[in-house]
Amino acid sequence: MRIKRTIAVVSAGFIAAGMLAACGGGSGGDAEGVYSMYIMQPENPLVPGNTTESEGNQVLKSLFTPLVNYNDETSEVEYTGVAESVESEDQITWTIKLNPGWTFHDGTPVTAKSYVDAWNYTALSTNAYGASYFFENVKGYDDLQAPEGGEPAATTMSGLEAVDDTTISVELKEPFAIYPVTLGYTAFMPLPEAFFADPDAFGRRPIGNGPFKADEDFVDGQGFTVTKYEDYAGENAARSQGVQFKVYTELTTAYTDVQAGGLDVMLDLPPDAWATARDQFGDRYVERARPDITSLSFPTYDPRFSDPLVREAFSMAIDRQAITEAIFSNTRTPAGSFGSPVVEGYREDACGAKCELNAEQANKLLDEAGFDRSVPVDLWFNAGASHDIWMTAIGNQLRTNLGVEYVLRGDLQFAQYLPLQDEKGMTGPFRMGWIMDYPSLYNFLAPVYSTAAMPPAGSNMSFYSNPEFDAALSAGNNADTLDAATAEYQRAEDILFRDMPATPLFYGLNQVVTSDRVSNVKIDPFGDIVTAEVTVD
Repeated sequence: MRIKRTIAVVSAGFIAAGMLAACGGGSGGDAEGVYSMYIMQPENPLVPGNTTESEGNQVLKSLFTPLVNYNDETSEVEYTGVAESVESEDQITWTIKLNPGWTFHDGTPVTAKSYVDAWNYTALSTNAYGASYFFENVKGYDDLQAPEGGEPAATTMSGLEAVDDTTISVELKEPFAIYPVTLGYTAFMPLPEAFFADPDAFGRRPIGNGPFKADEDFVDGQGFTVTKYEDYAGENAARSQGVQFKVYTELTTAYTDVQAGGLDVMLDLPPDAWATARDQFGDRYVERARPDITSLSFPTYDPRFSDPLVREAFSMAIDRQAITEAIFSNTRTPAGSFGSPVVEGYREDACGAKCELNAEQANKLLDEAGFDRSVPVDLWFNAGASHDIWMTAIGNQLRTNLGVEYVLRGDLQFAQYLPLQDEKGMTGPFRMGWIMDYPSLYNFLAPVYSTAAMPPAGSNMSFYSNPEFDAALSAGNNADTLDAATAEYQRAEDILFRDMPATPLFYGLNQVVTSDRVSNVKIDPFGDIVTAEVTVD
């Protein structure tokens, strides 16, 4: 998932630390038992199949409950969501059994058809949903992809069937051993009939099956308040009466508000608070390692960056350790893999020398590629999240180590920055932040670098394409054991490091500060606030 925050999940950057500008005042939540929480402006209307970034995802995780959940310590699948079981004898045909009794916020039942219809709608290319790629391995998906200038051959995937109200049958194109692990992601959430009657209205006021419900429209630039769903069927019912999601455009404004008691929960902090927040807030400070990767991604469609030698040279001109110490006060860790340290298959030094500072070798590579150093390089990142500080540091290192001038391009807010990436609008290296959708090395590779994940179907913003890489991912999916699958995913990662469509930079740290109105504030394994567990004191 592309991340807006100071890392995050999701583009080439630092955890999109949080770029939200204050939308309101007051002291926390406006109603008794309601607390307020900082977010940035989501990129799209709040529909699960078209929400592939951190801000909208935080909201949707409050409004929806997934098929499966994950253990807080091990990230292993737990059947505490809507699914009773997910089973297969051949890893191709899967049977998903649903627990009965779940309802949407409009009172209608959650059934197998709620999932099948939602997944078909998301996969259909004419809807241009960003999470379409997550259904690419389902039989019949290709028939839903329209040829250029044409219409799709079908509108439903042949591999999906609602056998009865509580049984979903899924037939994949090939074996995929980790299929159950993927099902906790937002793209796999169900949709009620009301969505199909008016998708636009649903995007403003989503109707989910989660612990909170939306009673008003989401207002761009401001947010909205969601309230406790009294008929929630899950184990983790809301402990508060509601959450006011407040949209900010600047981290510093939000931080000032939480200091003054005008905001209750803030995830991601401004740079000048990274090192001091722990002492200032005491027991109202929470931190957890973030399962993310911030990278500097390259527009492989741009002739200046189409040569892997150029991309490797830029990678070797960056001193990651110096930036993590001087800029991030050691709240970030230099990255040497495309995967997160929390996932199976992570290798601490997978990148090797290509991710270590070596100005002499970098200059040799740049000379070999014939790179024109007389033209400044554009460095792209989203506005409002303090990315300018560390991107300036990278630019200065490129100037010092490669003799290349740079121009900062950080004037677009997150919701404008992401669409420009989709449109091949990056004219130079750009911040790419990714946070895991589900706990697997595969999730850090396929949705970001596979051919099938090119926009609008996925998040391959570098528009990198290599059949050898795609084949290695496929081989992992077809493996008989998890160990064998992991070995193939690592082989795919090695191909990435050979081609360098991006270069890993940092792993993040989630930092949360709160007002004295709330307690029991927790960060889940994916770097989001567990909104249902927050209590208002």
